[in-house]
Amino acid sequence: MTKPVSGPWPSLRLGVNIDHVATIRNARGGIHPDPLRAAQIAARAGADGITAHLREDRRHISDDDIIALSRKIDLPLNLEMAATEEMLNIALSHKPHAVCIVPEKRLELTTEGGLDVIGGRERLIDFTRRLADAGIRVSLFIDPERKQVESAAVIGAQVVEFHTGAYCDAQGAARETELKRIRACVAMATDFGFECHAGHGLSFDTVGAIATIPYIQEFNIGHFLVGEAIFSGLDSAIKRMRNLMDKARADVSGQMSA
Repeated sequence: MTKPVSGPWPSLRLGVNIDHVATIRNARGGIHPDPLRAAQIAARAGADGITAHLREDRRHISDDDIIALSRKIDLPLNLEMAATEEMLNIALSHKPHAVCIVPEKRLELTTEGGLDVIGGRERLIDFTRRLADAGIRVSLFIDPERKQVESAAVIGAQVVEFHTGAYCDAQGAARETELKRIRACVAMATDFGFECHAGHGLSFDTVGAIATIPYIQEFNIGHFLVGEAIFSGLDSAIKRMRNLMDKARADVSGQMSA
């Protein structure tokens, strides 16, 4: 049973996903805007890490981007990728701080839901072991479902990242139901010994409630921040997100400690 948090709650880390800076670049070709420059701005704005998804179809982040990020940023690099032999070899070559294993479908616009850890268990066990043997932290991107959490517990990963898309898309009572589901699965995953992260679809309006879940230690947010950057600048968007998540965590921590 998860123990209540005593004292100040742990601070939240913010990983900034720069995929869609590359999407804009690739829409026209050339070198602008540069994902590396976005990562450098994110670092100055208060990000704790940089996330980049190297897809099999290379629709946004490229191999050259991963090389540049690996060599030229000081923040931890979280490489999102599918569980394929090609991606495994790339990860073992660059040795990022972390790998987050995500599902991929050729025609999807963005990642559609979490990994099927139950169906892919044997393959994921071997994949995770090879990454862990190289000193790479491994995360599994999963839906907040109890059966997926239970199955993830035998894979050998240190982290689970919960897909928050259904929560962000829901309205009214349905959103509250999704929030309860995330809370329950975070508690369950914590009891299994996982470090818990969250991401997908989070915005200024939705990040606060997820930040009140004490055992979530990291957010990975990208599309919304890149979209807001068009209107207010990337630096401003990241700082505002940072302030909202920190304030929500501090407010509920204070209430629980009172």
